[in-house]
Amino acid sequence: MPRRSSAWIRPAVCLLTALLAIGRAAAASTEQALVEFVEQHTGEALELIEKSVNINSGTMNFAGVRQVGELLRPYFAALGFEVRWVDGAPFGRAGHLIAERAGTGPHVLLIGHLDTVFEPTSSFQRFERIDAQTARGPGIADMKGGNVIGLMALRALAAVDALDALQVTVVLHGDEEDAGAPLHLARQHLVEAAKSADIAIGLENADDDPTTAVIARRSSSSWQLRVHGRSAHSSQVFGEDVGAGAIYEIARILHGFYTELSGEANLTFNPGLIVGGAQTDFQDEPLRGRASGKTNIVAGTAIASGDLRALSVAQRERAKARMRQVVAAHLPHTSAQLMFEDSYPPMTPTAGNERLLALYDEVSRDLGFGPVTAVDPRKAGAADVSFAAAHVEMAIDGLGLLGGDSHTPREYADLRTLPLQTKRLAVLLYRLGRGAGT
Repeated sequence: MPRRSSAWIRPAVCLLTALLAIGRAAAASTEQALVEFVEQHTGEALELIEKSVNINSGTMNFAGVRQVGELLRPYFAALGFEVRWVDGAPFGRAGHLIAERAGTGPHVLLIGHLDTVFEPTSSFQRFERIDAQTARGPGIADMKGGNVIGLMALRALAAVDALDALQVTVVLHGDEEDAGAPLHLARQHLVEAAKSADIAIGLENADDDPTTAVIARRSSSSWQLRVHGRSAHSSQVFGEDVGAGAIYEIARILHGFYTELSGEANLTFNPGLIVGGAQTDFQDEPLRGRASGKTNIVAGTAIASGDLRALSVAQRERAKARMRQVVAAHLPHTSAQLMFEDSYPPMTPTAGNERLLALYDEVSRDLGFGPVTAVDPRKAGAADVSFAAAHVEMAIDGLGLLGGDSHTPREYADLRTLPLQTKRLAVLLYRLGRGAGT
């Protein structure tokens, strides 16, 4: 059998090497163009943030929430997105802005929110420039700045003809700060979008640290404990016919929760309110309670309400089971009912989330901004990305405008992070469109 010639191998390898070098050079050139676009349009982005901040969009100010959505709508439409408003009447809120654009590559879901905690009655209403690198305003970091960062990153991609390499859905909720009810209706559109997406990116400000991002968030559930005992003269407490009373029983249960569960990593359970006495009056919304009695009366009722946070559904359900076991070991002549209500699911850390963080870290290093590591889940509260995380291959959050003092009249943004975060997001999206992370 004649020997096959290998003379073609060296030229082929050289050609392949040359093509790869050209491809890398082209990619580097495109990324540089993305960076330059962001630098040239940062002033415009800041103007849009100011306009957005100056519109009061407290969650219950439905007209204001819609107005912020209408402010952003034409920018998405100009990029070829199909934009629609989801009416929030079925869940008692203003609604959501959703923008969708077809593309050839992976499906990326960008998540933000239009509302703030500052209602029209708040004294904190306007954007204020503090100095060259700081501005203050209601919702500037949480998270009107993040919405604009997402928009500007998409504009940068369009400017270098790279937006078609992604399929993009943007969901901007109108009720993140005070979610509508029923919650499954309020988050239905986000969950539906996530089920068809590959990657979810949250534009929250997270822990306001440019060296970190979020790949894990804990769940948020509430619990209520109602305890009953035999009311009688205090001289008869602990007796065969009276027993311990409701206050001793609720104290036993809460101490049992602490003893049994307080050492578990990433699990917390906090009693936020407790009332007990001969008579109690308890109200869920807004949370408040009142009790009356006398020192010589054994308390007949006691009620406690709190929250429960866990890093996974499995951890949350284990905690519930152990809490029920504690409750079941009643003191004499007492009874108790423990009820749970789940709201925000956990964003459980996954290999896919770690892979996306590694890609984001690489982008940050390549741009000269240094490494990015994962936030401790104990420092990351519940957020809308958690509704999407279980349905996508990769998820990350905390890529928005950074600052501090969120939810207070001192809320501010570090304006140096506006171009920094926008550049990182734009290059991350570009690389995802080229198949990075798969």
